Amino acid sequence: MPEARNSCHDLTRWKKKPPVRRTVSQICPPPRRPLTVADIQPGMENERLGVVRDSMFQNPLIVKAELGKPRERSCSLPGINFNYGLYIQGQDGGVPEAIGHWNVFKQQPTCPHELSRDYIAMNRGAVKAGLVTARENFHYRQLNDIRISDQDDRRLKKEPPSLPPNMTFGIRARPSTPFFDLLQHRYQQLWVQEQKANQKAIKLEKKHKVILGKLYETRSSQLRKYKPPVKLDALWHMPHFQKVGPHLDTFPTEAHRQRAFKAHREECAVRQGTLRMGNYTHP
Repeated sequence: MPEARNSCHDLTRWKKKPPVRRTVSQICPPPRRPLTVADIQPGMENERLGVVRDSMFQNPLIVKAELGKPRERSCSLPGINFNYGLYIQGQDGGVPEAIGHWNVFKQQPTCPHELSRDYIAMNRGAVKAGLVTARENFHYRQLNDIRISDQDDRRLKKEPPSLPPNMTFGIRARPSTPFFDLLQHRYQQLWVQEQKANQKAIKLEKKHKVILGKLYETRSSQLRKYKPPVKLDALWHMPHFQKVGPHLDTFPTEAHRQRAFKAHREECAVRQGTLRMGNYTHP
């Protein structure tokens, strides 16, 4: 007997249990309801002295968040059993009801079409009656409400344009890309030919252009263009130093001297100092 009980106990233990179904309220519980005077306990953040009302705990500017708890909402919500959304009255009956009969939608009676007012006729009548102010026109339109008939309204409306029966609507497809012309540089050749033709046209235009008579220079025009030469005087030297030669010459020949001065003049642009004899300015 004990062995039979153990076997039954093992079967019940290994038997697959049905899944526990949870309600929507358990999965997504509703937000916390606002505080009341009965919920306030000594030592809480929202404990107050004096007269305390429930409306004080519904003001978001006054309510404080409790330590370790989410903030209480100021708005009161319905209970857990309340269903949010639109409730549809009645049932459609499902598939059998749809197969058994078909509910035809009954067309609602349309209201008669209101005719538009004929302002041209009313303005013409007001002018003939000698009414020119806005107030007089307003009263005249209330007394003489002229409407446009259906035939006149149909005549004023534009009829749709007549289209051929074989017309195709939509946007035309883009033509295919000419790959052979691109590979052969056809567009480049056309551009070169166009430029050559433009140059030839310009040359022909210059040839056929009427050349005016030769312009002669007058004395006044020549004097206007003339620039008198400036004589450069030699630098002044003291008389007793004019015939004294240099005491030191570090260049072996005059050619070496000219070559050194030429290199110095070429490097003046990148050297520092007043005489451009210092270090280079670039790194």
